[in-house]
Formats: sequence, structure tokens, C-alpha cells
Amino acid sequence: MIYIKDNFLDKKFFKQLENYLKSNEWQKKIVGEKDFYIQPSIPDFDSYMESMLGIIEQKDVKNILSFFRKSTDELDTTWRIHSDLNIDGQKPDRALVYYISPREKEDLHGTALWEHVIYGDTIPKGISNEDYDKMIKIDAENLDMWRLSSVIGYNQNRLISYPSAYFHSKYPNKSWKEGREIFVMFYKYV
Repeated sequence: MIYIKDNFLDKKFFKQLENYLKSNEWQKKIVGEKDFYIQPSIPDFDSYMESMLGIIEQKDVKNILSFFRKSTDELDTTWRIHSDLNIDGQKPDRALVYYISPREKEDLHGTALWEHVIYGDTIPKGISNEDYDKMIKIDAENLDMWRLSSVIGYNQNRLISYPSAYFHSKYPNKSWKEGREIFVMFYKYV
């Protein structure tokens, strides 16, 4: 199940989050062969998110990894269609994206959900590490291997959560000049 929560943070808390991002530098982090531009998460914010997700989902959740991420029209411009099979040696149940920066594009943009021509809309549970690595390194940028299923539209202060096995990417692959700033979290049920 995918769910969407608009106006997720109240205005005061949201402003504090914006100020945090403005007062810190975005750091380039290389994961595999991919460049990410991130800021570390805030432990108190992670705890708040775990608490809110527990209320929404009516079960306890534990954060595996979280961070703030930025992409622009020049930084982080690949498709990188993927699923989140393994995060820091753990298997998350769900992933979330929380949109922070203002909406700067009028055309469709947000988080895309995809179907792979062989595997469908989710990563198979028994996929080998070799097949998964091939998909991430080769198929992730080859749009002939994918069919766009849907795009969850970008709106400032919108949270979306989806099963981590779903194939997804940002949409489109290039963001706007000022930058798409989001919070990403991978979590599991406890």
C-alpha cells in the first residue's frame, strides 16, 4: 500500500526544518558509482518520524537509514530506477520520501513507480545478488527495460510511503535549478 500525507508538518516545525537545511552544506557522497548530495538527518527528527509513522501505520517502526537529499538540473541527474532491497545490511519494509523545497516546476514531477519488463513492479524476494547488481548498474538507466506505472506528484510538505520492494525513481531525472530537497527514510516494522 502507498499512502500520502499532505501538510505533514505544522508550519513552525516545517520552518525549523527549512532553516536547518539552509544553514548546512550539502555534501557529495558516492555510493557505488552514483553521486548523492546529502545532509545528515537530525536524531530528534528521526525519532519524531518513527513516532508519527507508528501512529499512522498502527505498529512500531524503526529507522534503518535516513538523510536529506538534493538534486538539481545539474546535480544527481540520472534516472537510477531501483528498489531498496538492502539498506545498511538490513531489509527495510518501507521507504518514504518527504518533499521539502517549494514546487518549482509546473509539469509533472515527483516520485515515479515503474514496472520492469522481466520482474514487474517489485523486486523478487529470491533475486540473486548478481541479478540485482546488474539491474542497478545496467537496467537502472535503460528506459527500454521499464514501463512508467505512475507518478506521485511533488508538493511541498507532502510525505509518501511505499513498500521498499517497489521499483521507483525521482521523476523526471532532472530537477530544477534551485533544487529538489527531500527527506528519505528506510524503515522496518518491529
